[in-house]
Amino acid sequence: MTDLDVTQTATPAPGPGGSVVISVDAMGGDRGPAAVVAGMAESADKNPDIRFIVHGDEAQLRRLVARRKSLAGRCDIRHAEGVVTMDDKPSQIVRKGDGTSMWSAIESVKTGEAGAAVSCGNTGALMALSMLRLRKLPGVNRPAIACLWPSLNPQGFNIMLDVGADIRADAHDLLQYALMGASYARNGLGLSEPRVGLLNVGTEEHKGRAELKQAQDMIVAAAETGKFRYVGFVEGGDLPSARVDVIVTDGFTGNIALKTGEGTAKLVGTLLKDAFANSIMSKFAAVLAMTSLKRLQKRIDPRRVNGGIFLGLNGTVVKSHGSADAMGVSAAIKLAFTLAQSGFQDRLAARVAQAAVTAAPGTEAASQ
Repeated sequence: MTDLDVTQTATPAPGPGGSVVISVDAMGGDRGPAAVVAGMAESADKNPDIRFIVHGDEAQLRRLVARRKSLAGRCDIRHAEGVVTMDDKPSQIVRKGDGTSMWSAIESVKTGEAGAAVSCGNTGALMALSMLRLRKLPGVNRPAIACLWPSLNPQGFNIMLDVGADIRADAHDLLQYALMGASYARNGLGLSEPRVGLLNVGTEEHKGRAELKQAQDMIVAAAETGKFRYVGFVEGGDLPSARVDVIVTDGFTGNIALKTGEGTAKLVGTLLKDAFANSIMSKFAAVLAMTSLKRLQKRIDPRRVNGGIFLGLNGTVVKSHGSADAMGVSAAIKLAFTLAQSGFQDRLAARVAQAAVTAAPGTEAASQ
């Protein structure tokens, strides 16, 4: 059966004012808890079926939540004195992270109180704590971070992974990324048969490192039972194209590509703004083109696709940009809500289990 046929088995219990619970680390972002609570309110305004467990300084959070009518009766505040800073080393947080808002947010997912956790905090620390408290799915060697990439596809986005969880990846890791990415595409983007590509320095069969060629053979063998279509090697120029839905790569390459893409989007926005402010005629042209410019700005705005999901863990964790404003936090919460509501975690576990039986695709486990 496909991922969409799997029955959801781990939905959080409904609470007042909503049916899906999202656990939020309110203290980790660069902009502080005010931006996080504003993002929660923006999300709550748009979605009546969501409620929150919010973690951080209780007195501060109660004041911020009280100012937002849309959050009334929809937030459980959990006091946490400690805060994980951007400068903290993951190894230190693993030893001393108990009592921080990040630890508490992940704990709510572990206990089943929440369907997903969202944090704007330190990426390395968040991954380390998530692995410590949630543990890896059976058979997963290296979890991955998957991001949404604006594209020319009808769904508007492609998925790329890994973008920074681990700089290394062998052939078996890349196979797992392909399976997890395809599962994410089905449940997050609604694609029944996602197209998967392996990022390389060229599309020719003879190009690339040995592990890429080995991974390609393994991904081809898993495509039929994994319910995805493998399109072969893809290049950097294919990341925003309509040729592929899921791009698989190692975390080192993926993170550089992600940061380059974000920087390019900001550059294009700045250059357009400067160009239209250059003269009276260009300003007049900008007024005439305002609708199209706003549409373009929306398509390339990084805040719309804010949120990288940690794949390969026994729980759903979404990492928001540290500098995210209310719009960015709201986007990350929307992603977490969508995945929690779909029962994505159970379906992902079934797909990961398939990687262990790729050599025998006719077995029962491979057809889950």
